[in-house]
Amino acid sequence: MLGSSRNSFEAARVALAQGDTPVSLDMAAELMAVANGVAASSVLRNALSDSGSEPAARVALARSVFEGKVASATLDVVTDVVGRRWTSGRDLVDAIEALGFEAVFIVAEREGRLDAVEDELFRVDRTVASNGELRHALSDPTRDSAAHAELLDGLLAGKADERTVMLVHQVVQHPRGRQLGDALNALVEQSARRRERLLARIRVAAPLRPDQETRLTAALARIYQREVDLQVEVDPEVLGGVVVRVGDEVIDGSVAHRLEEIRRQLSA
Repeated sequence: MLGSSRNSFEAARVALAQGDTPVSLDMAAELMAVANGVAASSVLRNALSDSGSEPAARVALARSVFEGKVASATLDVVTDVVGRRWTSGRDLVDAIEALGFEAVFIVAEREGRLDAVEDELFRVDRTVASNGELRHALSDPTRDSAAHAELLDGLLAGKADERTVMLVHQVVQHPRGRQLGDALNALVEQSARRRERLLARIRVAAPLRPDQETRLTAALARIYQREVDLQVEVDPEVLGGVVVRVGDEVIDGSVAHRLEEIRRQLSA
């Protein structure tokens, strides 16, 4: 999201967290369902995001469509979102869905499970990234939702928190053009942001010792002036050194990167 859509989402996110509306997993599920419903109807999506219409008219339309289908607390969140300004219908859908994700993280935080959910999402991401057959099966548009759900249940049932399962089911069964890895990465980053910490993805050739992790965390915190969480991935292709990704910024200090630079210079 960019511009007015980003500002609208941030305001809606703060309103969800700080408002009087009771946040629950039922609300999270309903928000995701609303996002899926709006995404499925171009007419409804365009009408609810039309910045040329009066906000009150958009709110009234949302109430007429969803009243009685979701709880009143969920409807309050939806109408708050619809009343804001959006650059596109896609941004509106993404915002409603992301508020559903945020509701899951709020509940997990309240119950002391946010760290566990974030770690499980990261492990799912790594499992999918390292298994091409699984990644293809989960991303295959010719498989119906029931087949995807069955595959996910085999992967996660009894092994992950119900909050993690809810989030992964949503991004797998409703990809809307997103790559699965990108969607899982975004969930991990949203979870870290919920705790007002930066997420640094680290790729190394061999596992870091605890003291190395401590030093790296402290160094990144000094650079970015914020607390930092590390998600460490061991990747033999790095060869040595470390590759750090924070958001869209990459700090590549790996041997592989330096070797590639030498190859480019020799071939110039």
